[in-house]
Amino acid sequence: MALHSASVTNKLIFAPAGKEPHGQAEQFTRGVLTRSDLDPTSPIRQFHKWFAAAQRSGLVAHPETCCLSTASLPSGRVSSRMVYLKELDDQGFVIYSNFGTSKKARDLATNPWASLNFWWEDLERQVRVEGRASRLTREESQAYFDTRVRGSRIGAWSSRQSQVLKPTGGDSGDEEDDGRRVLDEWVKETEKRFEGEEHIPVPDFWGGLRIIPESVEFWQGRQNRLHDRFVYDKKPSAEGGLEEWTLDRLSP
Repeated sequence: MALHSASVTNKLIFAPAGKEPHGQAEQFTRGVLTRSDLDPTSPIRQFHKWFAAAQRSGLVAHPETCCLSTASLPSGRVSSRMVYLKELDDQGFVIYSNFGTSKKARDLATNPWASLNFWWEDLERQVRVEGRASRLTREESQAYFDTRVRGSRIGAWSSRQSQVLKPTGGDSGDEEDDGRRVLDEWVKETEKRFEGEEHIPVPDFWGGLRIIPESVEFWQGRQNRLHDRFVYDKKPSAEGGLEEWTLDRLSP
């Protein structure tokens, strides 16, 4: 049971514990992380190791799922959304999305910094990535775009991501349409545009975004919230020099 009373009436949620409306949170007991467990020089290699372990475990349905956060300047207002990691290479972490009309596109136009957060609950692990974002080339984006099912390629062309969809039906409104009809019409237009064509080019406003890491933290849950945390920070290096990283343990 909770240490403090949950009978207060002004809180819709108070100290929830899984399926229980309130209680003490479960302990993290499934792992330990020490410096010797980590790659001494590369957070990319270390992430690849953890990602492969998550895939093999059978406990994480979609280890590629992560939260992408961006922030607009000068307001500093942050926005987040769930996305899929689609590529990892020695340069960084790649996701794909709309960069024409989306909120993330507006944020990145004023501030190139972004973060990713991976949470693998059943392994009691998370990874936080912070770095600068950079668009992939059209050729790179096309290579991935070609792997998508046709419906998803049509969808990428059709959607004006984050644009408000207003119901059709005139001034009186249309109870049978909440705005979805506009999107459906866009899809029909795109289907007609590419009818009979197997190859669909990637839209200019859509493609890959690489987060080039400056900081990567590996987190392993421990009892009493005394978690194991290690962070790789990129060292400033001379132009053309080898990439080097520091590795430090952080207080939980």
